[in-house]
This record gives sequence, structure tokens and C-alpha cells, in this order.
Amino acid sequence: MDHHLAQVNVSRLLAPLDSPLLADFMAALDEVNAEADRAPGFVWRLQTEDGNATAVRAFGWDAGGSHGVIVNLTVWRDVEALAGYVFGGRHLEVMRRRRTWFERAAEATTALWWVPAGSLPTTEDAEERVRLLRAHGPTPAAFTFRQPFPSPGSAGDLRAETSDDWLCPA
Repeated sequence: MDHHLAQVNVSRLLAPLDSPLLADFMAALDEVNAEADRAPGFVWRLQTEDGNATAVRAFGWDAGGSHGVIVNLTVWRDVEALAGYVFGGRHLEVMRRRRTWFERAAEATTALWWVPAGSLPTTEDAEERVRLLRAHGPTPAAFTFRQPFPSPGSAGDLRAETSDDWLCPA
């Protein structure tokens, strides 16, 4: 496989991370991340040296009037592997409660794109992809589960294969 799938999602906090409102989210985070790390097709996730992804600072421009943003930046073998994790297991349970902890966003907060296998995206790359998606909608440079694009050089057309199973059931 010449390419892997990068994904970023950004969430605007309704309260500080150490607040009682976010206590359930913070308590579930290690378990959800460990499940991702073990998931078929998982390659990498952004985190600090001590394994804390919530300490990563990026997307400050997108915080608006919220209590800040948290960023999830990962790499997966392909769209199917990512969808299998995102829309199942403990992640889905937590995602169903996201309105308890995060602001509802009118614009895209999740972007997918292909990276050469062996390379890792930066937060700057992720910010650029979210901006591209918001400005131009899904393109091969930044897309969504609803409108995925095949990896560069592949013959497939994922957009024709998209099913409702890939749409958020939460």
C-alpha cells in the first residue's frame, strides 16, 4: 500500500477539560485511545511524549467562544479500517454523548486525506485540510466519510461504494 489515510477531528469544548462537565469524557479517553491503538488498520495517533492527546495545541483559530479545542489526528491503513473503529465499540458509545461535552459546529470538523505510507501528518497539515474542506467541500485533498476519495494511483472510486454504514449512527 503506497498511501495511508490521515484523519483529523476537532472539537470545541463546552467547559474546561478538568471541569465536572467533562469528567465522563476524560475518564473514557484512555480506554477509547487504547481501543484505537489495537484496532485493525491503525497506524499512528498524535500525542505528547506522556501519551496525552488533549495537551496538543492546534486549531486555536477555531476555538471561537468555546473553552478551547481538542484535536484528534490519526493515520489508518484505509477508509474502511477507520470507519470500522469510528462507528463501533467504545468510540461509538462515547461519540453518542458528544453534545454533552462539545459545541455543535455548523462547519466541517473532521477531514480525511491520503498521505504517503510512512509519513506522518502535522497539526499544520490538519489545519490546512480542515480549511480546504470548509472552503471547497470534499475533494481529493480533503474529504469526508460521506464523500470519500480513493488513494492516489488506485483504480477504485470510493464515492460509488459509500454506504449508509459509513454515516455517523450517533
